[in-house]
Amino acid sequence: MPARPLTAALPRLRLPWPLPALCTWLMAWALLWPLAPLAAARAWPPALPWLLAALAGSGLALLPRQASAWRRLFMAAGFPVSAALSGAAALPAWAWLLPMGLLLAAYPLRAWRDAPLFPTPVDALDGLPAALPLAPGARVLDAGCGLGDGLRALHRAWPQARIEGVEWSWLLRLACALRCPWAHVRRGDMWALPWQGCQVVYLFQRPESMARAWDKACAELAPGAWLVSLDFAVPGREADLALGQPGARRVWAYRVGGSAAEAGSTRPHPCR
Repeated sequence: MPARPLTAALPRLRLPWPLPALCTWLMAWALLWPLAPLAAARAWPPALPWLLAALAGSGLALLPRQASAWRRLFMAAGFPVSAALSGAAALPAWAWLLPMGLLLAAYPLRAWRDAPLFPTPVDALDGLPAALPLAPGARVLDAGCGLGDGLRALHRAWPQARIEGVEWSWLLRLACALRCPWAHVRRGDMWALPWQGCQVVYLFQRPESMARAWDKACAELAPGAWLVSLDFAVPGREADLALGQPGARRVWAYRVGGSAAEAGSTRPHPCR
């Protein structure tokens, strides 16, 4: 049987906000309670138990399925901020650079021109399989897969497809691979990685990225392949497929080489 991601083995609890944050902070403090005397008894550096508790809190912030990126950051930062404000942590000044280091590892400077870390809702693509069926083993790429929420939505939509992801941040790539062991996740630049051979490329980027994504799709994807975007449309081009209601979250799909209705025509159809 295929391996199950770590979060699949956890109880499916849906705690109202801010209870997940409070639980994360309390668990970090609870971990510190036995570590502090242990560190003193074994002559460990005084900062070590605090840093371990902060790292544990950051790890716990990745577990809630539906938490937004800002809520995850709020959960991860709660313990070190509370420790600093309470005066309980006698840490050297450099130790408080750790949260900034973790943020830069998760969201490196090179990736700042792309979209922030906003997760794809797990049911966001549920209407796609009926309108856009794929053959078993078709390659589906999540360009900029972050923590893997988009990969999970794609796997839910096309469980028979070969799901792949690319992510520039090595920390997010590692977390994504752990959450989605059935997907092939690599570290790399989504703009430099070739898209040839993919039947679907999925993005959840920003409006400013969509013209560039469409140019890359036209240059590299085969006729009949699809560029799928959550929320943001390609400027100046009518979508071949649009799901969702106006004013709500929408999925836009663009067929490279022309619309599905024109697929049997011999007349060339430009990408623009």
